[in-house]
Formats: sequence, C-alpha cells, structure tokens
Amino acid sequence: MPGWRTDRGPRLLGAVIPQVTRPAFKKRSPAAAQLIAEWPSVVGPVLAAQTIPRGLTGGTLTIACSGPVAMELQHLAPQLIGKVNSAMGHALVQRLRFVQGVVPPPARRAPPPKPVALPETVSTALQSVEDPQLREALARLAQGVYRGRRSPG
Repeated sequence: MPGWRTDRGPRLLGAVIPQVTRPAFKKRSPAAAQLIAEWPSVVGPVLAAQTIPRGLTGGTLTIACSGPVAMELQHLAPQLIGKVNSAMGHALVQRLRFVQGVVPPPARRAPPPKPVALPETVSTALQSVEDPQLREALARLAQGVYRGRRSPG
C-alpha cells in the first residue's frame, strides 16, 4: 500500500516512553530531579538552608554554597554522601563538588493569625469540655472556622 508505514498506529507504551522522556532526562536525570526535590528532607533543615544542589553527573553531586560553608562541607563529605545515598536507596553519589553561589535565605513563616472573638454559644460549649487537650483542639478549630467570617452588622 503506498503511503502506509508500519511505525504508525498502535504501539506499546514502553516503546514510546524513551522517545518522550529522553529530552527531559538529558537536562536532568530522574534521580537528580528526585534528589533536588527532596533535598531538605535528605540533608536536614540546617544544611538545606545553606546549600542548593545544582546537578548530578557521573556520580558527582554539585552543590552551591557560600564560601565558608564549603570548607565545613568538605569535612562532612563522607557523612553527606552517606546520607544522600541512603535516602536515594543506592550508591548514587561518589563525589561532591562545591561551587560558590548565593543561597537565598529561607522563606519567612507568616505570623500566626490573630485570635477572633468566638460567639457566646461556642465559648460556653468549649468551657464544658473536660479534657484540656480536646478543649484546646476544639478552640483552634473554632478559631479557624470563625476567622474567615465577617462580623454581622
């Protein structure tokens, strides 16, 4: 049949996926993307606030940090490599490479919302709860419910 090609039509998904994902994985491997996404939980909040993983190539993890932190990380390299590899489930990183970079400060947490006046019926009902932990949890719930409401009038 003229114009008919065997590569058109239904194909197995497994045959198509490599063609679709190859361009994305050339830029960043799936393991590197997972490591970058999970960086704070892998290294902990203190190191995550001072470092940013930049990439993973050939077993070398590139980490951006400020100058003074790089020296400390150099001493912690074996422990850091162990943490990363155990979190990823296999020996993904063999070496660390440190580059100087600006690490943005951690995002500030929003201040806690101001308490709102609860209706008299809710306050009375809360006072009748004997368990202090339950009373506190219900009070927080009521604050959340009534915080978004406008006062009548």
